[in-house]
Amino acid sequence: MSSNLLVTRNVPGYVPGYSDAERGLVDIHARHPVTAVPSFINSRALYPVDEKRADLTAPTLFPSPQEKESFAAARPAKPVAAKKKKVSNGKFFTFIVTLNAIGIGLAASGHWPYAVEFSGAMLLGNLLMAILMRNEVFGRLLYLFVNTCFAKWTPLWWRLGCTSVLQHLGGIHSGCALSGLGWLTLKVVDTFRQHSVMHDSILVVGIATNLAVLISALSAFPWVRNTHHNIFERHHRFVGWVGIVFTWGFTILGDIYVPSTRSWNLSGTHVARQQDFWFISGMTVLVLIPWFCVREVPVDIELPSPKVAIVRFKRGMQQSLLGRISRSCIMEYHAFGIISEGTHAKYHYMICGVQGDFTRSLVNDPPSTLWTRELKFAGVSNTSTLYKRGVRICTGTGIGAALSTCIQSPNWFLIWIGSDQEKTFGPTISGLIYRHIEPERLLLWDSKTRGGRPDSMKILKESFYSFGAEVVFITSNYIGNSEIMQGCKEAGIPAFGTLWDFVWKETCGISGSL
Repeated sequence: MSSNLLVTRNVPGYVPGYSDAERGLVDIHARHPVTAVPSFINSRALYPVDEKRADLTAPTLFPSPQEKESFAAARPAKPVAAKKKKVSNGKFFTFIVTLNAIGIGLAASGHWPYAVEFSGAMLLGNLLMAILMRNEVFGRLLYLFVNTCFAKWTPLWWRLGCTSVLQHLGGIHSGCALSGLGWLTLKVVDTFRQHSVMHDSILVVGIATNLAVLISALSAFPWVRNTHHNIFERHHRFVGWVGIVFTWGFTILGDIYVPSTRSWNLSGTHVARQQDFWFISGMTVLVLIPWFCVREVPVDIELPSPKVAIVRFKRGMQQSLLGRISRSCIMEYHAFGIISEGTHAKYHYMICGVQGDFTRSLVNDPPSTLWTRELKFAGVSNTSTLYKRGVRICTGTGIGAALSTCIQSPNWFLIWIGSDQEKTFGPTISGLIYRHIEPERLLLWDSKTRGGRPDSMKILKESFYSFGAEVVFITSNYIGNSEIMQGCKEAGIPAFGTLWDFVWKETCGISGSL
């Protein structure tokens, strides 16, 4: 249960919970002063079908895209995004918490008897919705529905709105979680107000439930989650599970106890007729489903450089999915973007940039197996199928989250900015790019060879207009994401970037702040 905490990222001792490398966002290369840009040569022929045998010692460079007309002479962008109402985590969170706060106030003041009588249903309904927003099955079904029903034929503003809503489901999660805690507190307080007719067991279990849910919620606050990730994971997960057990006890005891007669109604039919019984049943199922999909699978780890581990798994995947992996079946799961040639492929890959302890261990002590949830979850760029054409721009290890979209769809243009990509990321990734992405929809900028970083907005605008794109998806570190997002906003280009918990920022051309 997360919450939006408005604090600055630049606090002393700040360490991201899931590091940028583990999110696939870190640029692991140093910046170089900008100098003259040399010409590129075509090295596509150097990548045979068996990319493992490619020669990395040859002095080759990534190919440059074909010469394009200046973006100033191209058609103007449709400023659809700038005119549309903004959607964001913050707005979802504020709306849900405000609505529930009004309900809690009315119930506490005696102006809403229904909510007082069925406060258990009110709190569990909110908690059920919070868990639902983070469930992989629900997320995949939601993305499938949107991608199937609204792809390409609907107005652009509608498709952008769908992507924005799907990107900001976290606001619903955190808002419902905090609201559920509020309703739970109200119910426990109301139970103690009636302590003279309540059984002691209900009072004790009520307190235990409230404490467990409170600890689980507090551990998910951004400051805790990002600066003490292991504390967050242990408390949010394990104390949350304990909270569900206590919630079961609190729900059943409350349903079978009759205060007016101080007796117990042990009828199973009576319990099955209560709303809160079905809410807690749904919560339990949603929590258990992902863990039924946990498997230990064999992996092959390629180490093209000390900075990157390329993890290969069996079977292909659809584009823009993310997977969680761990060395343990239950602890320290880390999310990475998945690269695959399609569902027909033999393998899929994850790019793990070395930064934190987990990613460093993949290089220093490569495992032969890893634990993973076979049920993958969709990233926001899974909605790329909604658009007729688009641009995918990324930096560094962000290629892990971006590449599958451009491999599996000929309607997406790839811009990858990095340093010495061939040597750093190895022949597997280079081979996937060269075999599946034509030069006319590819711009790979090697800042080491070209003498520095490009004017990101200039090359993005040129690619966007000349390619006839409708939207831009960005995967970069915080600074790079912010700069490109701001540039797209000023240019009226619809764009979606990565979300961070710790800062207020523009996250999308039609989106607000987190």
